[in-house]
Amino acid sequence: MRQIPSVLFVCLGNICRSPLAEAALRREAGVAGLDILVDSAGTGSWHIGKGPDPRSCAEAQRHGIDIRSYRARQATPEDFARFDRIIALDAANYADLQRIAPRNPHAKLSLLLDHVPGLEGQDVADPYYGGPEGFEETWQQVSAAARQLVTELDR
Repeated sequence: MRQIPSVLFVCLGNICRSPLAEAALRREAGVAGLDILVDSAGTGSWHIGKGPDPRSCAEAQRHGIDIRSYRARQATPEDFARFDRIIALDAANYADLQRIAPRNPHAKLSLLLDHVPGLEGQDVADPYYGGPEGFEETWQQVSAAARQLVTELDR
């Protein structure tokens, strides 16, 4: 019997980018008929227990997805045993995750846009300090990565 793949997306506060990445992968996995466990977290603790940024909710809703029930949490060393893949949305959070990772972790750590040909090594745009257009750009980036991830995970 095949094990269900599990993915954790991590950004800084878990209110903008990682909830959108979680929503995009849930949607793409559903379209592909792939059973998957998906979650998101932040490296920071400022927003624990809070819902996503209203602008993230609005962008997800534009694509028919309701993320208002998502709640921010902080990434932990235990996540490296719980998930198959932990995917950082930018280099700074990738470095923070490397610092908290236990020795010989189960989870494979990567940068989200490393999964998109031509965008390797790039950070997902952080829309927090901008307007709605930044959230649209973030959605496009995380959706492209989600499509690639479904292909990788469905092998």
